[in-house]
Amino acid sequence: MQKKYVPDTSALINGVVSKLIDEGKIKGTIIIPRFVISELENQANRGRETGYLGLEEIKAIVEREKKGKIKVEITGRAPTLEEIQLAKSGRIDFLIREIAYENKAVLITSDMVQAKVAEALGMEVMFFEKEVRKEPLFIKYFDEHTASVHLKEGTTPKAKKGMPGNMKLVELSKEVMSKEQLEEIIKDILDITRVDDKSYVEINRYEAMVIQHREYRIAIARPPFSDALEVTIVRPVFKLSLDDYKLHDKLINRLKEKAEGIIIAGPPGHGKTTFAQALAEFYLKQGKIVKTMEHPRDLQVPPDITQYAPLQDSMENTADILLLVRPDYTIYDEVRKTKDFRLFADLRMAGVGMIGVVHASKAIEAVQRFMGRVELGLIPQIVDTVIFIKNGRIEKIYVLNLTVRTPTGMTESDLARPIVEVRDFETEKLEYEIYTYGEQTVVMDVNSLVSEDKNAIEQLAEDAVRKEIAKYAKDAEILLIQPNKAIVRVEEKDIAGLIGKKGKTIQKIEDKLGLKIEVEPKSLSLKKEVEFEVKEKGAYIVLIFDESLTGKNVDIYVDDEYLFSATIGKKGMVKVKKTSDHGKKLIRALARGSVVARI
Repeated sequence: MQKKYVPDTSALINGVVSKLIDEGKIKGTIIIPRFVISELENQANRGRETGYLGLEEIKAIVEREKKGKIKVEITGRAPTLEEIQLAKSGRIDFLIREIAYENKAVLITSDMVQAKVAEALGMEVMFFEKEVRKEPLFIKYFDEHTASVHLKEGTTPKAKKGMPGNMKLVELSKEVMSKEQLEEIIKDILDITRVDDKSYVEINRYEAMVIQHREYRIAIARPPFSDALEVTIVRPVFKLSLDDYKLHDKLINRLKEKAEGIIIAGPPGHGKTTFAQALAEFYLKQGKIVKTMEHPRDLQVPPDITQYAPLQDSMENTADILLLVRPDYTIYDEVRKTKDFRLFADLRMAGVGMIGVVHASKAIEAVQRFMGRVELGLIPQIVDTVIFIKNGRIEKIYVLNLTVRTPTGMTESDLARPIVEVRDFETEKLEYEIYTYGEQTVVMDVNSLVSEDKNAIEQLAEDAVRKEIAKYAKDAEILLIQPNKAIVRVEEKDIAGLIGKKGKTIQKIEDKLGLKIEVEPKSLSLKKEVEFEVKEKGAYIVLIFDESLTGKNVDIYVDDEYLFSATIGKKGMVKVKKTSDHGKKLIRALARGSVVARI
C-alpha cells in the first residue's frame, strides 16, 4: 500500500517536497489541504515573498504528478476568516495535523514546533530543517573593493568598485544571468534571513523587497514594478572614525558643545553614511546615548547604538518611542520626504540632538529642502550646522543663525525683516541670506550682489511688485527708483481699481512688499482740466469739485508731472492725508499754485 503525505506551509515554502519527489524519497499520494493553499494565497495577497514561494512549490508538485512521479489530492475546506486571523497562534497548523491524522498520512514539515506536536500525538513525521549556507550565494561576487553588485535577468553581472566619489562599473562575467539563477539567489537570501538574527526584512512586497543581511543591503525587484527580475546588493566599502577625517579643533569643539541640529549632505555614493557612522561613534565615546532611525537599517554602528526601523510602518510611531527613550543624539537616515523633514524638525524642537542624512548636490540645497516644510524662522533652531560631503571628504561646512536687519543690498531701515544667515564655518563669511519678500522666500547669494548693473535685489523687488500689480492691472511698467520706492505705470482704466477705495488696495500692496508705490498712467492724460477748490480739514487736504462729477475718476498733476488718481466721492470731494507722500507734494505744489486736475 502506497503511503500518503501531507505537507504543511513551512515545507512548501522551503521547497523540500519537490526535491524529495525527485530524489525518490517519497512515493504515493501528496495530500494538499485547502487550508495550506488559502494561507499561502493570503500571504501572497499581502505581498509576502513566502506566499509566492509556497504557491510555486505546489505548482512544481503538480507538474511532477503530470509526469507520473506522484499523485496529488486537494482536500479539506477553506479556512474561515477567524482561522486565518488565528494562523499565527497555530490554528492552521492544527487543522493540517488533523487532516494528516485522519488520512493516516506522514506529516512533512520544516517547523520544529509542528514536528514535536505531531510526534507527541503519535503521528509519523518527516522533519526537514533546511540547510542554510554560512555564506550567501551572492558573496562570490564581492571582493574587498566592491561597493555594490547589480544582478539582472538577461544581463551580465556587474559591480561598482572603488572608493566614494571614484567608483567604476565593472563587468564580473560574460555569462548572461537567467531568471532561474536569480531565483536561486533570492531563495538563498530568504533562507539565511529566516535563521540569521542579524538579518531583517525591511520592506516585504512581492514586487519589491528590501533585506538587510548584516552589512549588506539587498533590494529585490520583480515585474511589473521592474521590467525584469533584479537583485542589487550594496555594502559599505570601508569604515572610518572621526579621527580619520582629520577635523580641525574648531569643528570638533562645535560638534561637542554647540551643534545639535546637524545635516550631513552630499550626492549619492560620496560618503555621507560613512561620515554619519563615524559621528555616531564619536558621540558614543563622549558618553552620549545615541539611537538611529533607518529604513532600511544599514548603518554599521557598535552594539551600544540601537537601530530603530519604522514602527508599524510609521516613523512617527518610532519618534514617539524615541521621545520616551530620551536619547542625546538620533541619526535620521535618510531624510527625503516632507514628513521626514517635519519629523526631524519635531524631534529637534523637542530637545533631541538630531543628525540627518540628506541627498543634495550643493551644501545650500540641504537648507533649501527645509523651506516650505517648516517655518523659515525656525530653520536655524532645527539646523545649526550643515556638513557637505563630496568624494569622501568634507568640502563645505555652513552654520546658520537668525537675525533681524535690512537684507544686504537694501538701504532703508523700514525694509528690515527676519533673515536666516548662512555663513562659512571656517571663515565666518556670510554667503547666503534667506528671507521673505512679499510672498516669495528668497535664497540670496550675497556674493552675486557685487558689481552688477541691475543687482539681484533690484530685480527681486521689481519681480515682486509686478506679481502683485498683475492681480489688478495687466502689462504694468515697473520702475524701481529706490530700493524702497517704485513707480508703476498702468492703463488709465486700471488706475482706480489698483488704488482702491480711499487708497486701501495700493496701501495693502505697499505694506505687503515693504516699499512705496506711485501709480501713474502709461501715457499723459488727454482729459480736460476741471476747476476745484482746496480746503484743509483736520489731518486732510480736501479737493472739492462740482457735485455733478461725483463718481468720476480724476488725475492730479503737479507741474505737468502726474501725482495720483482718485475717484471723486460724495459731495464732490477727494481727501488726501497731509502726512502721506502725495499730501506733502500737494501742499508744496499748492503753495506755488501749480496743481492741475483733469477729468
